[in-house]
Amino acid sequence: MADVHAARRERLRERCGALAADAVLVTRPANVRYLTGVEPDGAALLLTRDRAVLALPEDSPRDPDQQFPPPDEIQRLEVPPGTDPAAAAAAAAARYRAGTLGVEEHDLTVARHRLVTGAAVPARVIDLDRAVEQLRLVKDEDEITALRISAEIADQALGELLESILVGRTERHLAMELERRMVDHGADRAAFPVSIGTGTHAGIAGHRPTDRRVEEGDFLTVALGARYRGYGASAARTFVIGTAPAQWQIDLHAVVFAAQRAGREALQPGTLCQEADRAVREVLQAAGHTEATPRPVGHGTGLEIAEEPRLGPGDMGKLEARVPVTVGPGVHLPGRGGVRIEDTLVVRPLGEGGPELLTITTKELLAL
Repeated sequence: MADVHAARRERLRERCGALAADAVLVTRPANVRYLTGVEPDGAALLLTRDRAVLALPEDSPRDPDQQFPPPDEIQRLEVPPGTDPAAAAAAAAARYRAGTLGVEEHDLTVARHRLVTGAAVPARVIDLDRAVEQLRLVKDEDEITALRISAEIADQALGELLESILVGRTERHLAMELERRMVDHGADRAAFPVSIGTGTHAGIAGHRPTDRRVEEGDFLTVALGARYRGYGASAARTFVIGTAPAQWQIDLHAVVFAAQRAGREALQPGTLCQEADRAVREVLQAAGHTEATPRPVGHGTGLEIAEEPRLGPGDMGKLEARVPVTVGPGVHLPGRGGVRIEDTLVVRPLGEGGPELLTITTKELLAL
């Protein structure tokens, strides 16, 4: 993997050459990991034309599972307590006589930007304009393998939970159990806080689990993802507890299922991102379900659970092959509950079989 990270750093140097940046300061944790393979707390990465320097606090906890790059590939700059590693790296850029330093302005607070700018003098500070995120967009096959394993771990944990007795247990307890099961099956941790919504909470995007107990006849919505080697996929499923579903539950689930399928089928290289959103939204709107404030139906995923691209009504970018995205529409009926179904897929051309589905737990409306 060292060669992979070195090649990524070289591509970043080439891209930043077009911005006339002599050196690059990377502070976003996911971007540091993408370029080095490690993600120590508070670290900042400095790239010049001929060296890479990882500035990190002397007193920061070190993850024993992370293998740091050999010193001949990346120099380490130990930063004393109380000193910002980004400022220390910017000062190093000045010592290396960089005339222009590119920084990730979207990741820096105003105060931190001023600190970095002052430390970089006499270098001029410019914005990198999300250069690393653009490199991260298309995944290599090793990254896709990590996402595939992430999805398998979450599928396995969810499958085990669905085989257990659910009635009477709280949303909070079920969420904690899912997170534990994912770690037991090899996840670094949960990719995001597990969301469990039952009854009137079902179908709410990003619902935070409460002490509400599962009851017979409830809708149960589960949204989860495992993080494996830094990469996380995302999935959501909706089931009915205990008894055969009511007709309104069958009908609502069928509409969301059809909308989600339409979104999946729209994932082709060269397709506008908004087309996937439109495919989903047309099905929902035809059934009478509209949103006052439309949410994007999906987004990219990888080292962060929500990356570019975004699949929303105003997103004009085009999908590319080997870009993993989620498609996750939902409908919530206030006072009744709702349905949410989400998958993570990798965009592939039709010649390769079309979109590759990573999250394979059934989307049928099961009665548990």
